[in-house]
Amino acid sequence: MRKDYKLEKRKYVICGFLLIIAIIYAVRLWDLQLADQKYKKSADTNAFLRKTIYPSRGLIYDRNGELVVFNQPAYDVMMIPRDVQEFDTADFCSALNITREQLEKRLVDMRDKRLNPGFSTYTQQRLISQLSAQDYGRLQEKLYRFPGFFIQKRILRQYATKSAANVLGNIREASAADIKNDDYYSPGDYTGDLGVEKSYERALRGIKGVEILMRDAHGRIQGRWENGAEDIAPVSGRDLKLSLDIKLQEYAESLMVGKRGAVVAIEPATGEVLCMVSTPNYDPNLLVGRQRGENYKMLANAPDWPLYDRAIMGTYPPGSTFKPTQALIFLEEGIITPDTKFPCSHGYINGGLRVGCHGHASPLPLRPALQTSCNAYFCWGFKAMIDRRSKYGSPDKAFEIWKNHLVSMGYGYRLGIDLPGESRGFLPNSAFYDKFYSHGHWSANTVISVAIGQGEVLATPVQIANLCATIANRGWYITPHVVKEIQDSTISDDYFIKNYPTIEQDFYQIVAEGMRMAVIGGTCRSANIPDIEVCGKTGTAQNPHGQDHSAFMGFAPYEEPKIAVCAYIENGGWGATYGVPIGSLVMEKYLNGKIADSRKYLEQRMLNTTVFYAPPKK
Repeated sequence: MRKDYKLEKRKYVICGFLLIIAIIYAVRLWDLQLADQKYKKSADTNAFLRKTIYPSRGLIYDRNGELVVFNQPAYDVMMIPRDVQEFDTADFCSALNITREQLEKRLVDMRDKRLNPGFSTYTQQRLISQLSAQDYGRLQEKLYRFPGFFIQKRILRQYATKSAANVLGNIREASAADIKNDDYYSPGDYTGDLGVEKSYERALRGIKGVEILMRDAHGRIQGRWENGAEDIAPVSGRDLKLSLDIKLQEYAESLMVGKRGAVVAIEPATGEVLCMVSTPNYDPNLLVGRQRGENYKMLANAPDWPLYDRAIMGTYPPGSTFKPTQALIFLEEGIITPDTKFPCSHGYINGGLRVGCHGHASPLPLRPALQTSCNAYFCWGFKAMIDRRSKYGSPDKAFEIWKNHLVSMGYGYRLGIDLPGESRGFLPNSAFYDKFYSHGHWSANTVISVAIGQGEVLATPVQIANLCATIANRGWYITPHVVKEIQDSTISDDYFIKNYPTIEQDFYQIVAEGMRMAVIGGTCRSANIPDIEVCGKTGTAQNPHGQDHSAFMGFAPYEEPKIAVCAYIENGGWGATYGVPIGSLVMEKYLNGKIADSRKYLEQRMLNTTVFYAPPKK
């Protein structure tokens, strides 16, 4: 009886064990057939070829509707490694105009998972990219001889202009990081790189489509699945309309040939950028096609950094273009009135400290100080504010108020232009000076150079142009932007909102009057345009690395301004030497469409002058 009991018990154990195994197998089969997509995908790959259909990328127009960037077809040779059969490599290489060694290297690189992390013998792999039309034609005629290979149509960019490369940007192959961060991309896809091609990538790229093709048991394509009923059509990218006037852009670039620097012009009422020049520049078509890599390396290693967008990335001492900000702050803080006079004995002289100036009437009030660009006036005003303990308690508290006014005018931080890579410039704060001089051991005289846009203050050309637009508007600005419209969409709300600095608007009228006087009979006389009331302010920015920089900001007309401009020429010397002529010619070209005969000599001088400079060290 004991033995029978043990056998009975063992039977239940064995049955339970078998039941557990059956359950495990059932769960695994359910997982393989229903939950795990890997084998389904493998089966689908054997039965179907899912061919990506790339959408047309959005076109780019200038503000006047002129086509600036369009598409051209490109063709990639694709292969599914497991489907490739023995083929005549000599014939294949001849059709593609490559050597056998080049073909073998491409095959090796394709299988290298360090270079091609997504490699699989079951999936589409790119063998050769961007075939020329001639190579495509030759291969297309012979493609039936090479099972496993097919041609994938792509879209590349073509530029109708040799200008505005840093604004337009370009497209490049998506990197591993791009693919990881955005599941839209697959190996071999293209994405925007620099300029609006990058900042508006999602609008421009569109949505990819899929064409599903059937295979037979031997992997041969038999036609479209369900006569294309399951195909997904691509959706074209949205077109962009830029705020740029491409003719004005080309003209401004012609004036800057042989010079290093930037020109930025803004429509004050809208914040729309009319032109944005950075020189030396380059032809955007260099970064299209199979030579893109070599050309990019050449541009990246060029001593003058043509890929560096000086208009938004370059940080420079603003020099005397900074003086209007000082006038506005002193008026707002009650340090001066428009009639307050300060002396100038050819400079600011105080306690053994001297900041030089040039000969003019003395003492003088605010408007003539702007007209003559008097260094002493703004140094005395700065000292009167920073050292006024009765009002502020200490220099560091006064300095923070001074700095915060400047921040409200768009200095010290990125403005938020719709281009990648914008610099914030630099504004020191009281903590910056406390670190160098220790708290309580510095005063206005210690940092007096910032009053005239020198010392530690740095600004970008777009920030200077934006200040000019703010004065033109008599006290407000809209964030500068280079895209005016997006097809079937809207641009950011930021590009419609008026920004009001912390300055009483009435004070801007006083500064505008001083800038008008500078053109009529001051430092900007060569900015005079027949029948147009121009306002301007020169800047000669000291440069510890060589010749001074030449700067100018101006707007026109005086009433209801249509354009505000900043011209900044590195190593150009006096502001009136290059900054004023170039800035005023850009304004005249935009407003009148031509240059008056009486100013043709000025235009020719700018077109034909080269500013000598030593290439900067990286």
